[in-house]
Amino acid sequence: MPKKLLRSIIPHPSQLVTRPGMKWLTPFVNDSNLFHLNRQSVSMAFAVGIFCAFLPVPGQMAIAAVLALLVRCNLPLAVILIWISNPVTIAPMFYMTYSFGRWLLGSPPVDFQLQMNWEWIQSQGAHLIGPLVIGSLITGLACATTAYFVILGLWRWRVIKNWGLRKAKRRDKQLMRRDHS
Repeated sequence: MPKKLLRSIIPHPSQLVTRPGMKWLTPFVNDSNLFHLNRQSVSMAFAVGIFCAFLPVPGQMAIAAVLALLVRCNLPLAVILIWISNPVTIAPMFYMTYSFGRWLLGSPPVDFQLQMNWEWIQSQGAHLIGPLVIGSLITGLACATTAYFVILGLWRWRVIKNWGLRKAKRRDKQLMRRDHS
């Protein structure tokens, strides 16, 4: 796994707690799993972040932070991964999860015009929220589980590859020493 790349993206815990609004992290700075880059912590952070990115609620970053604290995974990475659902991707993601939820529930399609007011939410929201929530939760769980196992596998593959490279270098050094003797 590209630890150097992740270390360049993720702020150091001591820098993180000095930022406004981040003082609440001070008691957690010494918890090694919350800021350490190891296979389990990073894999679980991917699962938490991707699951929360599919949640159709405001405050996804706060939810990801609380879940990261509960499962003791890399906190900054879990929160950063929320940005999979950004202003460009959120509409297609939620349309896909709504369609999936509608299919799962056997609901007929709802023809609607999106309006951001309370009356629209009361009249149309009930038809849309159920399929959206069900589709989002199941899709989020599936994507999170997939991400968890993919990251675990990639991390293991990279470690095995590096072991092989180090072993080959040691063998080459030994051969060169024998040739020069």
